[in-house]
Amino acid sequence: MVRSIRIKNFHPFLNLFIFIISIYFFLVSIKLMGSAMEGIGIPFIMRILGVAEHPFTGIFIGILATSIIQSSSCVTAIVVGIVGSGGMSVATAIPIVMGSNIGTTITNTIVSFGHIRRKTEFGRAFPAAIVHDLFNVLTVIILFPLEMHFHFIEKISAFFSVVFENIGGIHLFNPMKVMVSPVVKLFERFLFHNYIVILIVALIILFTALHFIVKSARKLATRRVEVNLDRYLFGRQWKSFIFGLILTAIVQSSSVTTSLVVPLVGAGVLDIERIFPYTLGANIGTTVTALLASLMTGSIVAVQTAFAHLAFNILGIIAWYPFKFVPIRMAKALGRHGSEHRYLLILYVVIIFFIIPITLILVTRR
Repeated sequence: MVRSIRIKNFHPFLNLFIFIISIYFFLVSIKLMGSAMEGIGIPFIMRILGVAEHPFTGIFIGILATSIIQSSSCVTAIVVGIVGSGGMSVATAIPIVMGSNIGTTITNTIVSFGHIRRKTEFGRAFPAAIVHDLFNVLTVIILFPLEMHFHFIEKISAFFSVVFENIGGIHLFNPMKVMVSPVVKLFERFLFHNYIVILIVALIILFTALHFIVKSARKLATRRVEVNLDRYLFGRQWKSFIFGLILTAIVQSSSVTTSLVVPLVGAGVLDIERIFPYTLGANIGTTVTALLASLMTGSIVAVQTAFAHLAFNILGIIAWYPFKFVPIRMAKALGRHGSEHRYLLILYVVIIFFIIPITLILVTRR
């Protein structure tokens, strides 16, 4: 009897340990995937960023570039650097930044595919993954034509860039990098820096980690855990927003922070309404990297580009948060339809993030 009680009491701690280790390897897989995609795509990205003269083309270049690298922070930092060196104007950079906000959500969608064999879980996880994407698409639909006509984002960012022009760059401590970099480098060395192999291994680790995250989260999802999540992190909308903002500013990757909640929604621990403000906070938090990069360039136009990214995200929240039911309902509707045709959604990712951008880039260049 004593032995059985001890085993029973030990199980929650074992599940918690598995959950933490799974989260760690989930982060490793995201970093590995980004490293592989950077290795494969950076030369290509640098070439396509140089042909963004047309504003409409710029949006799809931003989507494609970020879908390849899987980091809007990285793409916007590259754009800031190009603007700072005089290789691109602020007006040309703004549509690319808009597109990068859409492209960054591909990571969430890939993560949701870890639930694809379980219909109910996938029906929850997929909407949680794409609600961020839908919000960014709706924001671009509203703000892009207004920006092309009135250039208000360019004007707002110009005002703030003057204020911050002479402030030096600050290096922000990135705990995720410190924690996962040694293991990532070990994998890269072991796999001889072959980016294709690294990408395959990263996907295997990702889906394995997701399996254990969901399994252990479901076992840990007692009433007490849900109450604590409500009380301290996701219970109030402003708490959820601030948590997403701060966590993303520290980690410097909205792809990572928004992807973290997808398996928790899939497991039924959280729901789409509670994570929506968190994703909006992540949208603001992800601008920190580009802001720091711009301040280190010492170029006022680079600082202006970074502030344009921040202004775009803030204006998007102002425009759509009062109507948050629109992206949420759209995500749920797509989730219901997608759960009946799960494997077709892989085609959806390829079409939305790669085929359409490549096609439109080629067409508008002619």
